[in-house]
Amino acid sequence: MFRVRTMNKIAPVGLQELPEEYYQVSDQFENYEGILVRSAVLHDTQFPPELRAIARAGAGVNNIPIDRCSENGIVVFNTPGANANAVKELVLAALLYSSRDIFGGSQWVRNRVLEGTDVTTVVERGKSAFIGPEISGKTLGVIGLGAIGAKVANSAISLGMKVIGYDPFLTVDTALLLDTHVRHTTKIEELYRAADYITIHVPYNKDTAGQLNAEAIEQMKEGVRILNFARGGLVDDDAMIAGLESGKVGRYITDFPNNRLAMTKNVICTPHLGASTPESEENCAVMAARELRDYLENGNIKNAVNLPNVSMPRSGVCRLCLIHRNVHSVLAGIMDILAKKNINVENMTNKSRGEYAYTMVDMNTVVGEDVRAELYTMKSMIRVRIV
Repeated sequence: MFRVRTMNKIAPVGLQELPEEYYQVSDQFENYEGILVRSAVLHDTQFPPELRAIARAGAGVNNIPIDRCSENGIVVFNTPGANANAVKELVLAALLYSSRDIFGGSQWVRNRVLEGTDVTTVVERGKSAFIGPEISGKTLGVIGLGAIGAKVANSAISLGMKVIGYDPFLTVDTALLLDTHVRHTTKIEELYRAADYITIHVPYNKDTAGQLNAEAIEQMKEGVRILNFARGGLVDDDAMIAGLESGKVGRYITDFPNNRLAMTKNVICTPHLGASTPESEENCAVMAARELRDYLENGNIKNAVNLPNVSMPRSGVCRLCLIHRNVHSVLAGIMDILAKKNINVENMTNKSRGEYAYTMVDMNTVVGEDVRAELYTMKSMIRVRIV
């Protein structure tokens, strides 16, 4: 029986992926093998030694202490693509209201009513203050062509826009999903110069923090409209506000508000609504629960952010799941220990990711605690599981 702690309310359809005969799920457990989480911040959470995996029902994992998890052999999963359609739809809405001053016009109408004016008598004179260009025929620059960025790019083509996409890590699978009219560039400066609108869809990390800074904005078109539905830290607020005040940036739409941005002219802030749809929450919950279950029951890793993706069909009668440092001679050491125990290997696989690696070994006999203990004598070994 596996114990899974929920750190947020998880959509019931996701919890149904964890059958009651094998799983206990609660938000009150002190000791547990798995975590399901959405937005709860776990950086100060003391994890029990039994914890094996954390599944985040969403794409971003900045609320999870990734380095600490890796050092303790805790796999961290996310759910890339599960909320892609929800975010795409909001980005498309933002494209429209970044051009057409819908919010300003709506507030103007409300204010006229509040001051006692018959609004029907003034709309024709007042509407000129809210004029804005059409997006058809304009160029959209998409920074990051992953699950969300690719959907945005394709939809923008359908709306009559020209699209230029930048992604130095574009995979073959993603490239095949892109509309053939999307122009891909490996030089982000080319995107900056060409785009009337720019939307950013990359993960937030040390390499992308503040990516849209003063230098980047300086290379953009005059009056460019910028959309950020990825992470607030991707944009340098000081540079963005300066760009807005000078007119270099025509409008900034962000799903990550703060007090400064909220009070800046030509900024529209929304309260992190990107994935806030029932469908998205259900998709993320189902995907996270399935990833967690497959790892706990079979040792398979899919969509981990701190370890390689490794899956292998079950064979034999027992499986070893080994998280270790990515150094030489580890595999030889594992095989040597098993050989000394006269254990025959039916199948095995090994992959690395940065300084960590993951090895699965299927055997024709059940192994005991003596094998586990001996594997832990290897200096590079972080976690040993017998499944």
